[in-house]
Formats: sequence, structure tokens, C-alpha cells
Amino acid sequence: MTSTIEPAEPAEATESTEFAGKVALVTGAARGVGKETVRLLHRRGARIVALDQRPEVAALPAEFPGVHPLIGDVADEAMAERAVQEAVELFGGLDVLVNNAGRTLNKPITDTTAQDWDALMAVNARGSFFFAREAFRVMRERGGGAIVSTGSYVCTVGMPDGGAYAASKGALAQLTKVLAVEGGPLGIRANLVAAGVIETDFLDTFRTDSRAYLASFADAQPLGRVAQPEEIAEVLCFLASPRARFITGAVVPADGGFTAT
Repeated sequence: MTSTIEPAEPAEATESTEFAGKVALVTGAARGVGKETVRLLHRRGARIVALDQRPEVAALPAEFPGVHPLIGDVADEAMAERAVQEAVELFGGLDVLVNNAGRTLNKPITDTTAQDWDALMAVNARGSFFFAREAFRVMRERGGGAIVSTGSYVCTVGMPDGGAYAASKGALAQLTKVLAVEGGPLGIRANLVAAGVIETDFLDTFRTDSRAYLASFADAQPLGRVAQPEEIAEVLCFLASPRARFITGAVVPADGGFTAT
């Protein structure tokens, strides 16, 4: 199936200053969905701490003046504490956490090692927990906030060769629901975007045929293509915004209709 449907142009309203005066922390911010999320939040008025283990995160302030970059591993508990503390010290608090950093793996169950499992859980589940916990503490004192996470469609459907990855994203989806239940009375919302396949360099880290692999997913989506990073970033920012003030505990699909088939 070949689709002629192209990504819609952003609505004029998305150029608003709905995050003016707000402080955001974005993990996995150097490239792809993370960088596009930084772009949107910055354009809409947020002050941002941008974290990534890749050194190129240090270049973000040249493109987005005022953004504070941090180089570090989200699986490090001390880094979560430091990142949130720097948001408070530099900008006065924290209103939005975007748990975007993640790892993936494509292996059959019988080939998946203990090291594979631990590496996926360390970033996707454990690291996201650390950042959510530290953000929650600050938001509780601040009177509210929003925690949004980049999940995957595999948290709701089975994917061959994706046991460790799916389990880690499933854990993140359940953590999101608990954050929503505990955070509701405190004005803290938590939601997850169950993203479909995205055209980034993410797959290059573990597949030499990543471009062909991406293309193979296009016909599996009713829209006939995979996602662009900015399309997922837009959903993350919507869920973090006041426009989504009555949405919490949700696993929101942004998968081109994949899970509808």
C-alpha cells in the first residue's frame, strides 16, 4: 500500500507561548524525538534542561538559546538527582518532565542474555523511574506538573524478537499509571505516548539494515508510512500542556493506526 497522505502542517496555535514561565527537563535530548521536543518546548516559551549521554547535547544552546545541556546516563540515580536539582537551581523549579531517553534491542527470547535484559531495563524502566521520582518530589512542592514518557506500541501488543524491549516499555506504561494515581490529588499528571516506528537514527545502533527495516514497516500502518520525530514530539508536548489538563494515566497511541489493525 502506498499512501499520498503527508504529515499535516503544524496548526497556527502550536506557535503559542503556552509553556511561558514553565521549566522542563528532557532526557534523550540530543537527537530525534528528544531534540524535536526541545525545539517545540523552547519555541513555546519553556526554560529547559536537556540531558543526553551523547556529547552533541552540548551544542543545543547554539540552536536553542538558554537551554541548559547536561551530559549523563539516565540509568545513573545520581544523574537524575542532579538534573532535577539543576532545573531548580537555574530556573526555580520543574513543571514538565519528558522521559524520552531509551534503548532498544531486536533478539529472540532464546538469544537474549541477562546483560541484554538488564541494559534495557536500566534505561527504559529504572532510569525513567529515577527521573520521575525526583521530578515528582519537586512538582509535589510546586503544586503540580506533568510527566510524559516516550513509550512504544509494544507495551500493548506482542512483537517478535522484542521481549526485553517490550517488557521494559510495559513497565514504563504501568509506572505512568501509578504516577497518575498518586499524583492526581497533588496536581501532577502522568501520561505515555505509545509511539509507532519512527524515522530516526535510533535503529542504526543495532541494525546494519536499519533503512530497509524502517521501510518495511510503512505498509503495516494504515497511514502507509512511519512517523517523523516531530510528530511524536508534538504529542508529548500536547500531553505536557494545559490543553491536556484533564488527561492523566493514559497510554496514548501515536502509531499511524498500527494497533488498530
